[in-house]
Amino acid sequence: MFVGHYGPSYGGKAQDAAVPLWVLFLSVQFLDVLWGAFVLLGIEKVRIVPGITATNPLDLYYMPYSHGLLTALGWSVVAGLVYRAWKGRDGAGTGPLLVGAAVFSHWILDFLVHRPDLPLVGNELKVGLGLWNFPVPALLLETLFLFGGMALYLRTTERVEAGGTAGFFVFGAALVAVQCVVFFGAPPESARAAALTALVSYAVFAGVAAWLEPRRRSTAALAAPGTEPAATG
Repeated sequence: MFVGHYGPSYGGKAQDAAVPLWVLFLSVQFLDVLWGAFVLLGIEKVRIVPGITATNPLDLYYMPYSHGLLTALGWSVVAGLVYRAWKGRDGAGTGPLLVGAAVFSHWILDFLVHRPDLPLVGNELKVGLGLWNFPVPALLLETLFLFGGMALYLRTTERVEAGGTAGFFVFGAALVAVQCVVFFGAPPESARAAALTALVSYAVFAGVAAWLEPRRRSTAALAAPGTEPAATG
C-alpha cells in the first residue's frame, strides 16, 4: 500500500489535535522509510521484476528488519517512546500511543496488498493477501482509506485560512494521481532508484501536510471556553 497509509495519519490527528500531522505522515510510512534507508545501505534487498504482481514490480525478497511482524512491533514501540521523549510533558497523553499505532498500521495495511513477502519471524513464514494483483480493487482500497481518514480529520477541524478545506482535497487527488503512476507507470530503473524515490516522496508529502495543517483548527479546542486552541504544528 502507498497513499492509503495516510488514512490512519488523518484518523490519528482527528483523535488528538496536539500531534502534528506531519509527524503522523512520517509515522505511517516509517517502516518504508527504514526500508528505503536499509536498501541504500545494502542491509535489505529488492529486485525489479515487472509482472511479479499486476501493479507493483518490486520483488521484496529480503526485508526482515523493516517489514517483519516482530520488528514492526518493535519499531512502533520505539517511535512512541521517541515521540514521548521529544514532547516531554506535552507528550504524556495519547500522542505516543497514536504515533506507535500509526507506525504499526503500515504493516497491517501492507498485509492486505502485498504478495506473501512480509516475514513473521526473521525472513521466514511470509504472509500477504496479494491485493496488488487486482488493480481496480487495490486502487479503490487506497482511495477509500485515504479519503476516509481525511473525512474524519475534516469533521473534527474548522477552516481558519483560505484553502483550509479545498487544499486537502487537492492534495488527496494529487496523492491518488501519484498512486496511479505507481500502479500503471513504468517500473523503477533500479532498486536504488525505488528506494530514493520513496524517501523523497515521503519527505515531500510530510512537508505538504505541515504546510496545510495550520489552515485548519481543532473544533474541540475552539469549543473550550476561555482557552486558546492547541498548537497543531
